[in-house]
Amino acid sequence: MALGPRLDLRQSQSLVMTPQLQQAIRLLAASNLEIEAHISEALDNNPLLEIGEIRQERGDAPDGDAPEPVAPEEREADALMRDGAAQGETPLDIGATALDPERAPGDGPASGSGEGGDWGEAASAGAVSSADLPDLENRSDEGPTLAQHLTEQLGAEAYSQKEAIIAARIIGDLDEAGYYVGNLTSLARELGIADYEAEDALLLVQSLDPTGVGARSLSECIMLQAKEADRLDPCMERLIDNLELVAKGEIARLKRMCQVDDEDFADMLAELRSYDPKPGHAFGGSVEAAIVPDVLITPSAKNGWDIRINEDSLPRLIVNRSYYLELKDGAQDKESQAWLKEHLTDANWLIKALDQRQKTILKVAGEVVKRQEGFFKEGVTAMKPLILRDVADAIEMHESTVSRVTNSKYLSCPRGTFELKYFFSSGVAAADGEGASSEAIKARIKALIDAEDVKQILSDQKLVDILKEEGFDLARRTVAKYREAIGLGSSAQRRREKKMRDLG
Repeated sequence: MALGPRLDLRQSQSLVMTPQLQQAIRLLAASNLEIEAHISEALDNNPLLEIGEIRQERGDAPDGDAPEPVAPEEREADALMRDGAAQGETPLDIGATALDPERAPGDGPASGSGEGGDWGEAASAGAVSSADLPDLENRSDEGPTLAQHLTEQLGAEAYSQKEAIIAARIIGDLDEAGYYVGNLTSLARELGIADYEAEDALLLVQSLDPTGVGARSLSECIMLQAKEADRLDPCMERLIDNLELVAKGEIARLKRMCQVDDEDFADMLAELRSYDPKPGHAFGGSVEAAIVPDVLITPSAKNGWDIRINEDSLPRLIVNRSYYLELKDGAQDKESQAWLKEHLTDANWLIKALDQRQKTILKVAGEVVKRQEGFFKEGVTAMKPLILRDVADAIEMHESTVSRVTNSKYLSCPRGTFELKYFFSSGVAAADGEGASSEAIKARIKALIDAEDVKQILSDQKLVDILKEEGFDLARRTVAKYREAIGLGSSAQRRREKKMRDLG
């Protein structure tokens, strides 16, 4: 084979990510607050953009109302803007292919209008049961500090007034993360007590809620939480004793020390990461901003659901036609005309990108409502397993596009306000073969624990047995993880809390 230089012609396809396309993708994943900031910046930089009133489109006017007449100068401006945007510009089409660079042409039709009005024969929302609803709040009020929260528990937990006084002094020496930064020996000497009395008072503080407060090190904080969750077996204890190796990523060495295989070690590591290294940060009384829903769901007169975009969540952008005409008349040189054309193109693109964003959100929300009909009729116990690919295949979009749409987007319905990602959860095998959503299992676990008697606190294994009788086959570790995910303590912690409530 002869070696030498030669010329070859090759054809290849590639997707060019223009700045406008990148902007459209960012807008799709952005939250309302981020969109508002982007719109504010666009209004400052583009004089052709302005905030317009939300009004009905032509042909949709109520009966007896004539469509709003359009002035001749506005029609002239519309024609000029269409001509100016069309010259040398490609049509704006932000469909599923354009919005997702991972989606190749020919993978299905582009995103449609996404009208998500009435669908199917759904029943009315029905009565709302508090047991069905997750503990979601749209607003967080000013809450107690960590010291206040711990001090309130001392009366029921301390064995004597003396121990309560020592524990209160220890609480005063906790930092914002909940760690004890004082010295017990110095405290005992200062208060004139024995060292063991200071140790007992610290143990009392460490037994309070939240679990992990009063720890003197990270490993002790994690150890307290693992012990409370009934997970502190010898393997987990060795893992917690060697947190510095976890930070260094010495996995092989840790597996040998803990004497576990890859699967068990991965499970232990997941448990370790589920614990809160700074339990005190949950307190302090910070106030969160109210959640503004992107999608509104209301029962319709046809026993279905009305699904619409919350028009009040974002301002409506329009092009100032009269100002465009003034600039058009004064743009005599090529530089001025090019400037005006560029800003007109940017304005039209942003308006269309925002419109396409709303339609895509509406389309995804419509499919979510359709697939989670049981939730809207009966509550969280009727939720079904749902993954992003299910919705993506149904609306003929890429999975990553659906992921962007559900990011930081909220849906308001008669049962409350929920993030769109809330409706996506893994499935659990069930006796009927259809499976159940992990959220439904969590709701069932919560219902069982809420109904338990103080004399018959349900252990994780007992919960496993009850769920198995109901047709759900779960491991004890899985039940414990679900219990912790909904903020419920172990059987020992719940027994102590219920006794405190009974005494109060």
